[in-house]
Formats: sequence, structure tokens, C-alpha cells
Amino acid sequence: VNHFSAILSALGESNVQKATDLNIHSVHSALEICRRHGVQLYCPSSIAAFGDSAPRNPTPDFTIQRPRTIYGVSKVHMELMGEYYAEKYGLDFRSLRYPGIISSDSMPGGGTTDYAVHIFYEIAARNKYSCFLREDTILPMMFLPDCIRGTVEFLETPRDKLKQYTYNLTAVSFNPKQLVDVMRPHFPQMEVTYDPDPIKQVIADTWPQVFDDSNARRDWGWDHEYGIEEMVQVMVDRV
Repeated sequence: VNHFSAILSALGESNVQKATDLNIHSVHSALEICRRHGVQLYCPSSIAAFGDSAPRNPTPDFTIQRPRTIYGVSKVHMELMGEYYAEKYGLDFRSLRYPGIISSDSMPGGGTTDYAVHIFYEIAARNKYSCFLREDTILPMMFLPDCIRGTVEFLETPRDKLKQYTYNLTAVSFNPKQLVDVMRPHFPQMEVTYDPDPIKQVIADTWPQVFDDSNARRDWGWDHEYGIEEMVQVMVDRV
């Protein structure tokens, strides 16, 4: 069972009760269903599982987790509940902490890292974009094809090769200005301004800047294929 349902970071802050109902209660149901039927459960986690008290560059798999959003709180809850069910009932529970995911296949869904998707659609349509984060806000990112491949490889890895239940997963870290610099040769006339959103910027300032996923690379051979240049080229071709 792959349980992906969740209300994302910034959107969750505007409706905490709804985010609690979906992000937390649904995990309890998934855990019980999988326990009763003896099937594997995969629940993705996120960079949002960390807060401003964790080291940001790099952020290891095991460190203090004190998130400041209901989305992040729900992810820590999910990680711990999954580990509990694995230890108590033998459930094959697995989780990957995703960075910001960049894709040309779907529009942004209200997340704090979504500027890195939204900018392509806005520049392609109007050649202008107002970014809701400061230009120097570094966050870890990953292109969707890498995310899908990495997740499948993780789920296909025999349980006895995995040394933990939850792993960090990432590809590259960059800030909005660095993304704009790579995009500019494709859109020489693009105009980008920065108008930090008071909620999203505060959230971003508590999140990891660089994700340490060395355990994933060691335990099951994870390696990304897309850096920022390769990702931008594909996004330009598709959007």
C-alpha cells in the first residue's frame, strides 16, 4: 500500500483541522489495514519533518525533529507510528523524506518549494514571475523522474538490506536566484522579482538547506540523474 494523501505545508497552515484529519488520521487507518493484512506500507515523508532547531546544512537522517507546521508535525508522527508498528507488529513500513519535487506533469499544490515549478509556467506564459521566497533561500530539490525511480528502487530493496525505516532522499540544493540564472539562457527577456510571502518564507527558513542522503546511497545504492541544468532543460522543453 502506498499512502500519499496529504495537505501540504503552506496550505495546511490555513486549515489546521482539515490537515490533521487527512494527514494524521488517515495514516492510522493505513497502518491498521496493512497490519491486519500483512502487506507493506509506504508513506512518504518530507523535509518539513525538520524545524529550525535541526542542523540545516547538512541535515542528517537522525537529528532533532521539531517542525513548526502541522504538515511537518504530521510527518514526524507518521514516521514514529510506522516505526512503532514495524517494531511491535513486524509491519514492513518504509518512508522516504522527499525534498521539493519539480515536475512538468502537474501544477503546484500549495507547497513552500512550489516556486520552482510555478516559475516555469509563469515565464512561459507571461515572461514574468514574482517569487514568494527570497532570492537566497536555499532548499533541497529533486526532479520527478528521479523521485519515482528512487522510490521504486527503495520499495524493491529487500528489507534485510535496509538499516532504517525512514531515509532522506535528495538530488540538488539551490536558491531561486540560482534557478533563474540557469533558466535565463532559455528566456533572455524573463523578469523575476522577489516578494516573500510571510508564511512561506518563515516555513522555508526552518527547513533543511542541504539534505544528507548518504545512508540511502550506502544502503540501497541511491543516486540521482538530474542536476539543476538537466532539470531546467527538460522543464523548458515540456512546459
